[in-house]
Amino acid sequence: MQKTANAVIIGGGITGCAVAYEMAVRGVKDIVVIEKQYLSSGATGRCGAGVRQQWGTETNAILARDSVKRFEGMNEELDYDRDIEFKQGGYLMVSYTEKEWDQYKKNVAVQHSLGIPTKMITPQEAREIVPHLNLNGLIGATFCQSDGHANPFHVVDAYYKAALRLGVKFETYTSVTGITLEKGTVTGVQTTRGDIATSTVINACGYAAGTICKMAGFELPLYPQRHQALVTEPVDPCQGPMVISLHYRLYCQQTPHGSFIMGVGDPNEPKDFNINSSWEFLEDVARQATTVLPLLKNLRVVRQWSGLYDMSPDANPILDEVPGAKGMWVAAGFSGHGFMVGPQTAVLLTQKILGQECFMPIERFGLARFLGGELDLESAVV
Repeated sequence: MQKTANAVIIGGGITGCAVAYEMAVRGVKDIVVIEKQYLSSGATGRCGAGVRQQWGTETNAILARDSVKRFEGMNEELDYDRDIEFKQGGYLMVSYTEKEWDQYKKNVAVQHSLGIPTKMITPQEAREIVPHLNLNGLIGATFCQSDGHANPFHVVDAYYKAALRLGVKFETYTSVTGITLEKGTVTGVQTTRGDIATSTVINACGYAAGTICKMAGFELPLYPQRHQALVTEPVDPCQGPMVISLHYRLYCQQTPHGSFIMGVGDPNEPKDFNINSSWEFLEDVARQATTVLPLLKNLRVVRQWSGLYDMSPDANPILDEVPGAKGMWVAAGFSGHGFMVGPQTAVLLTQKILGQECFMPIERFGLARFLGGELDLESAVV
């Protein structure tokens, strides 16, 4: 492994690979990406693959809106030899409580202010979009046709190949063991395969970002939270959009191949690194999914898995330079939506690192927001 680099990126998921590409395409040479396992082995490869613009905070909505535009043209932009499988079947977000419906109204107001074409619709209109939707207790729904889903493995592969063509080096099955500092400035990265001298480090390793920050003497306000998902046998197409119910903690979509991917959140999930699947989840998701979408009751499960959300205190990303470690940057705290905002997260962070004009105020994602004052909590996390 090489001994020096202009930039070392820790993490081989959507954020790390996209940052590598964005830096390289802007002319940065000698970039190394370090991944402790294989590319997409962390949260990216375990996510639900959804891409939505229906968020409650302006910051998340902007990142998602602009990332959708990138997903739409990604095959061409990255000259990908396969297909990222971005399909815009829409997102249908259903509401079963008045409190939830009031929040949806506020969210849609934010989205409309940003030009996101979300519609507020009646239960009957929702059933026209998803005929097997259970209307019992349904108050209303929001729908955005330009939302959709993509193949996370193919997206990362596309960024990887594009970055590789630009000269980026990728070191997989390599763990970071330390960060070298001199007088509060980063000077290198220590790994299981040798040390790399560098003045720029990007910490993009999801739920492990806190561990890396500790190596530089900083306690990142982030915690891991297990989320589980499953995939069913493939069946004939019957559901276009992703269906989300925050009340039932459910998301459910049918992939282009016919399988259903679904998951439910658990508010009682402990803050730890457990990624084992559980029988309790299987019972829970079956109960919630068949309540909202009764047609699914006869589907057979192929497999289930789990991954970790990297949760921030306000469920918004953290994009900032690490205090006391000049030259070390962190991109974490995506709280379950890192994949869908990955393309523009990479652009924004790269612009900041290179001293370029940022397309939106990156300070909104800074660590200073946790020092005092009221946080802008993201309400639409499932």
